[in-house]
Amino acid sequence: MFYENELKLMQNTFQKSRVPVNLVSLTDPDLPVEAGGFEEITRRMILADLFDPKILQQIKPNTVYKLKNGWSLCYLFLPLPATATDTLLVLGPYTHTAITDQQILEICEKNGLSPKVERMMINYCGTLPVLPGNSHLFTLLDCFCEQIWGDAAFSVVDINTEQLPESVLVGGEDDPEKTHFDSKTLEMRYQMENEMLEAVTAGQGQKIEPLFSHFPIQNFEMRTTDPLRNAKNYCIIMNTLLRKAAEKGGVHPLYLDRTSSKFAKSIEQVAEETRFPELMSDMFRSYCRLVRKHSTRDYSAPVRQSILLIDEDLSADLRLTPIADKIGVSREYLSSLFKKEVGKPLTEYIREKRMNRAAALLRTTGLQVQTVALHCGIEDVQYFSKLFKKQFGLSPKEYRENAKKQ
Repeated sequence: MFYENELKLMQNTFQKSRVPVNLVSLTDPDLPVEAGGFEEITRRMILADLFDPKILQQIKPNTVYKLKNGWSLCYLFLPLPATATDTLLVLGPYTHTAITDQQILEICEKNGLSPKVERMMINYCGTLPVLPGNSHLFTLLDCFCEQIWGDAAFSVVDINTEQLPESVLVGGEDDPEKTHFDSKTLEMRYQMENEMLEAVTAGQGQKIEPLFSHFPIQNFEMRTTDPLRNAKNYCIIMNTLLRKAAEKGGVHPLYLDRTSSKFAKSIEQVAEETRFPELMSDMFRSYCRLVRKHSTRDYSAPVRQSILLIDEDLSADLRLTPIADKIGVSREYLSSLFKKEVGKPLTEYIREKRMNRAAALLRTTGLQVQTVALHCGIEDVQYFSKLFKKQFGLSPKEYRENAKKQ
């Protein structure tokens, strides 16, 4: 195929966002996946939804089809040009908004489906990504279509079906296939959590969108009868796990405790379930920032101790000799080691830390400039102003006025 590289890029991007991607032959419609579990459910869903004769009859070249079934599961599919056989690129299922337990229960009641189907669909929908209408993935698909179809205009066709094929679901409560499905669903949840923790340990905040598009908190198993309490408990657990992940990433407990305590209070103050996905996202980003900003895992013990002493109290005596004395090394050794590992002299590192702290205080408080200088360990306000202007190009007063305007 002349667009093989573009196809591979698009497949990888969708898969990293946990959207199932399949190439399906129209002449031999089957998907080679592991039998049982959510892979098998996905396979049956796709074949039942897309290979309805009414849908197959309307497939045309240069057309992207958007399908939404009776469960509110969505697909994108399109015929690929220049393939040996007629092949569909199938993306999905996914959802535009998280499907709640209540929605599934009401759909099952309306269609006379059994309680076992309710439970399985609740579990299954919890494994699906949530893609809002403005997701970058849809822009990527548009670019891909322009590439494979050249200058030819392409159409987008919406297909809505009320189909609820119970046959795609596995058997009764004692069916071994159902047991396998439940096991795989649980494995998926733990896999998502582990990926999130690994991303925090590495400080990889860029993974936030693909992870949280697949992390609808309301779909996790209820452990209490109160949905709000259930969500709070889960966030408390995740706050602890994220804190441990950041500690593994080399962040000292001094910083971890501040962030963990802040989120512990925020969790208890939340009054609506709808706030928790945003709060979870904020927790993830905050712990990733801690790792990027405060990780010292690649530094030697003397350098780690020096950085901790500096960050603990910027108003303290942070000259080279007192710091070296406190950690039990010579000033010459510490000076050489710090510059080698951090990439700048210790005195420059301290000055930058103090000026950044000063800038934060000027932006967020009404403290007098002299008081800000004292908080940053500098008694001479004129010397402080000189250092500040050297780093930011503005006097402290000018900086504060500029910040107010912005």
